[in-house]
Amino acid sequence: MSLIESYSVKEAGFNPFLIREGWQIAQLNFFEEQHINNINKMEVHHDTDEVFILLEGKAVLISGAIKDNVIKFSADIVKPYVVYNVPKNVWHNIAMEEGCKLLIVEKSGTHINDVEYMPLNIAQINDLKIEAKKY
Repeated sequence: MSLIESYSVKEAGFNPFLIREGWQIAQLNFFEEQHINNINKMEVHHDTDEVFILLEGKAVLISGAIKDNVIKFSADIVKPYVVYNVPKNVWHNIAMEEGCKLLIVEKSGTHINDVEYMPLNIAQINDLKIEAKKY
């Protein structure tokens, strides 16, 4: 019997699969909520950074800077096997195409204990789509 653990995650959505004291690895597999046409909110973590690594497919990492109650979006196309770090206190979301798979590394419990969501209005959703579709 091997002493090495291995994991394979096939379920859609956000799936933490390796949780240790203080940190976790999750796999985010495409689900409809993450398609660019369905993104209607941004999220932020105040206590930790969040790392994204593209395994398969296409994704765009979207960040938002808020100044004078106006959010300005920027987007980065996510390249396979490149580490993308979203620093704490940065509003973000990720647009994914069908078949996309990402690894996420973060402080354990982040999506339960350290997440704030900001719903977007129709104008903001349109601005987000315009920025993301540049890529």
